[in-house]
Amino acid sequence: QASQEELKAAYRRLCMLYHPDKHRDPELKTQAERLFNLVHQAYEVLSDPQTRAIYDIYGRRGLEMEGWEVVERKRTPAEIREEFERLQREREERRLQQRTNPKGTISVGIDATDLFDRYDEEYEDVPGSSFPQIEINKMHISQSIEAPLTATDTAILSGNLSTQNGNGGGSINLALRRVTSAKGWGELEFGAGDLQGPLFGLKIFRNLTPRCFITTNCALQFSSRGIRPGLTTVLARNLDKNTMGYLQWRWGIQSAMNTSIVRDTKTSHFTVALQLGIPHSFMMVSYQHKFQDEDQTRVKGSLKAGFFGTIVEYGAERKISRHSVLGATVSVGVPQGVSLKIKLNRASQTYFFPVHLTDQLLPSAVFYATVGPLVIYFAMHRLIIKPYLRAQKERELEKQRESTASDILRKKQEAEAAVRLMQESVRRIIEAEEARMGLIVVNAWYGKFVNDNSRKNEKVKVIDVTVPLQCLVKDSKLILTEASKAGLPGFYDPCVGEEKSLKVLYQFRGVLHQVMSADNEALRIPKQ
Repeated sequence: QASQEELKAAYRRLCMLYHPDKHRDPELKTQAERLFNLVHQAYEVLSDPQTRAIYDIYGRRGLEMEGWEVVERKRTPAEIREEFERLQREREERRLQQRTNPKGTISVGIDATDLFDRYDEEYEDVPGSSFPQIEINKMHISQSIEAPLTATDTAILSGNLSTQNGNGGGSINLALRRVTSAKGWGELEFGAGDLQGPLFGLKIFRNLTPRCFITTNCALQFSSRGIRPGLTTVLARNLDKNTMGYLQWRWGIQSAMNTSIVRDTKTSHFTVALQLGIPHSFMMVSYQHKFQDEDQTRVKGSLKAGFFGTIVEYGAERKISRHSVLGATVSVGVPQGVSLKIKLNRASQTYFFPVHLTDQLLPSAVFYATVGPLVIYFAMHRLIIKPYLRAQKERELEKQRESTASDILRKKQEAEAAVRLMQESVRRIIEAEEARMGLIVVNAWYGKFVNDNSRKNEKVKVIDVTVPLQCLVKDSKLILTEASKAGLPGFYDPCVGEEKSLKVLYQFRGVLHQVMSADNEALRIPKQ
């Protein structure tokens, strides 16, 4: 929000501070020339309304965007934003061909009923009967990739293989999707498999209003029994900012009508659904609580009751690394029995392991299905995951330090040179502030502080920024905006990739004060 007059005043002040003619020492003169040129480059950007608007909206990356040279000048910030987005779209289109967006699922069903349902009298004469038999009874693998053809057309190739108790099959599908407008898209699908005949499908999505949309999916499945048509229509509406309502009608294979309400907020996710259909009718209620922690922990529970019986499910999921989420759910039902479902999401790949424990409602099975995964998770988290993530973070920080070492060294030298060049100006500022009992920075440090006892083994990494901070004092005030303080004159980043703060001990009206500010936090002292 700085006016042109304020920019000019700041420019003049920094020019006076860094002007090469003010320094006789050859080394200081060279350093002053370099800093003077940097200030001049900054002023060239900010004094031009067009480049300033680009920089204000998008920072350096906006200035580095190719194509601005052909844009006519005298544009408003809104027009510049629009132009930037157009240039960005062109760049995205150039990258489009490199994207395939692979997605996959691997599901392995495990039959572990022998752990709980076995009867000793049946196994007395069987060799090896002392060990329970755990076997894989079903598997499913699916994979899809997208191939962008143009900015509006995409081809999607997908396939799947399934097997259960020694019998299985697979299919392959090709879909062509076209975005017809900002309000909708259409998709044609062709498929074939060894168990089913050819499949032809059409899917249409359309925004009816800003708060309402509809999807329709028509399919023709060819088989030895003839043609089996199917139609699915979903109508959805935003009931409020966090709530969606859905109406679904499915005709053909397993015809049904379904209505559901989904409420999703920052801390919770709630769903209630009712379905009337052939062969299954049911009612389902589920709730998920989202903890606002670093690991994005979620606990969930659901109740589903219908003609097939009743199922109660409860579980939790947690982020175990930057791209991985691990979850476990216990399912207790009549007549389904007890199952444990373990799921790992790794980027766009999903690994799913449903473990069927017993066909009966046994308290021991419910207990072990609940406690077992918790004990294993916390043991693995402490002994494997946590040390691995710590080592990975250290490797990434080390890699980042190595890649930016020359840049940080250059900025450190510039900062040290700026501090030397500021000495005379700071002496005059302190004299003026002492005369009016104003603002004097006694000590200031910038970098990584360790205040938490749990982090006492970590090393403190700070630099003294007393001189550059005092140099920014004007009329007994120090005002810093919401930006990383590493970019201030006389500052540099002492701990790349780590959390930083600014700690200031200052004197105002003869009284000592202390303030701590986060790296990107705005600061104004003296405090009001």
